[in-house]
Parts: sequence; structure tokens; C-alpha cells
Amino acid sequence: MNLHNTSSPATSKPEELVPSRYALKVGDIDVLVVSDGVLPLPSKMLAHNADPAVRAAWLDDMFLPPDAFDWALNVVVVRSGAQTILIDAGLGLDPDLHLPRAGQLVRRLEAAGIDLASVTDVVLTHMHMDHVGGLLVEGVKDRLRPDLRIHVAAAEVKFWESPDFSRVSMPPGFPEALRQTAKRFAHEYHNQLRTFEAEFEVAPGVVVCRTGGHTPGHSVVRLTSGGERLTFAGDLVFTVGFEHPDWHNGFEHDPEEAARVRVNLLRELAANRELLVATHMPFPSVGHVAVAGDAFRWVPVSWDY
Repeated sequence: MNLHNTSSPATSKPEELVPSRYALKVGDIDVLVVSDGVLPLPSKMLAHNADPAVRAAWLDDMFLPPDAFDWALNVVVVRSGAQTILIDAGLGLDPDLHLPRAGQLVRRLEAAGIDLASVTDVVLTHMHMDHVGGLLVEGVKDRLRPDLRIHVAAAEVKFWESPDFSRVSMPPGFPEALRQTAKRFAHEYHNQLRTFEAEFEVAPGVVVCRTGGHTPGHSVVRLTSGGERLTFAGDLVFTVGFEHPDWHNGFEHDPEEAARVRVNLLRELAANRELLVATHMPFPSVGHVAVAGDAFRWVPVSWDY
């Protein structure tokens, strides 16, 4: 898998008018950010604890529509040594939710020349359906290696045995879809699950660390090689979370803890100047964090052609 050739127009299929993958290196580690598509959601999901007028003003300042917005879905493929690691797996297909613009991961991995059978490990930041659903697409499991290792926090697996939705603010249908998808995933892949408590080194320089907050077992993935660093933050950071890190996202099962963890992570990233990639930041979501008064600002990197 040559990640550095995957962004070239020469390898793109004609129908891919917009790039869906972006390659970079972190020291000796190859990284490929892949778009799973976009998820349209009500704008209230961005901050259900915010004053509606303040939220509307922020949306207007960002040139976003007032009622709904497209939430990016990014996954990452990492190659370290002999291991090829898929970090999260996208939404998959859920026809009941009518989300045809998401669930593109398998097709886009194929377009990037990545054979599912080459994936040695999967790391899940958490078990929401837009992070595990791609592994539930018909025929995918049969194409994966029988010795595939799926790394996920033990607290996450435990949570989904009896999930608590009492503090979320999701559109109708989502809680039940999340519950059923997590249950199905745990059943179908229980033999491949490799759980950890606090952190685990998946491959040289690739460490998954449980943070909690968004879900009890939510985790981030830290890449370190040759003096360079990158954190894949999963669902800890959203676009609005830089200016308003205390705003509660509708999918957060423990909003106060998620805000606390988010602030701590953003402070750390601003201090050490490492790269950040996150699931729901606009593709390719590669950038830096800077301090801005009592909050933060997002500094996207320039695309490297």
C-alpha cells in the first residue's frame, strides 16, 4: 500500500470529482485520511445547551445554514511497520435513517487501492454506528483477515451492554439505531475484539488511549515517530468546539465530562503543536490547535500536493 500515490489524480476514478482521501507522513508512519461521506443533522445537535440566538449567530458567522448542517465523517488508515491499521470504520448502510451521502468507506478504500484483506488491525474510538457500521456492510467480514484484531476500550464494550441515553439530544430514531448497531457489532465480531483498560500500543508509535466523556470508553489514537506527532481525536472535537468547548454535542452521553476532556486535549495540542485529525471536522481535517483567549482556534494545514 503506497499511501503517497493515493491522492494523485492518475489513480482516482473518473467519478471522483472531489478528493476523498489525503495522505501524509508522521515520521516513518504512513497516514491516509479517508472520507466516509457526510451526515446531515439538525443544527441544534452542535450545542443543545447553548442559547439558540448565540448558536444561530455562530452558524451565521460560519456561513452555515440555520437549521441543518453536513457533518463530515473521516476515518484514518495507518501503516506502521508490517501493520495496516484502520481507525474507525464509518457509518456503513442503514436504509432506515435515509443517509445516502454517508457510508462510502469500503468503496473509497477500494479506490485508494487498499485491500480489506491487508488490514491487520482495527482501532475503534467508540462504538457509535458511524464508527463501526462499515464493518457491518454485507460481505465485508468475509473479506477481512480471520486473524483481524479489533481494539476497543473494555469500558466501551461494557457500556453498550446496557447503554444510557438519558443525557443525549439526538434526532428521533438515532438512539435505537445506535443501540441495535452496537449490539449487532459486538455479536458479529466478539471473537476479534481485543479490549484494553487505559491504553494499548497497537503498533510501533501507534497508541490508543481511553479518554471517556463522549462515551465511557471513548478513545483517541496518538501517533509518534521521528519527533513528529498526530492525534486522531475521534468525537472529542467538533468544529464548534474550538470557540465554544463547553457547548454540548447531542451525541455526548456525559456532556460535562466530554467538555472537560475536550478542553484538556485542546490545551495539550496547542502546547505541543502536534497535528490533529478528528472524525467530524471538515475533510481532510488535518491541522493545529491554537489558544485564542479563553478558548481555541483551528488552524488547518495547507494541502500538500
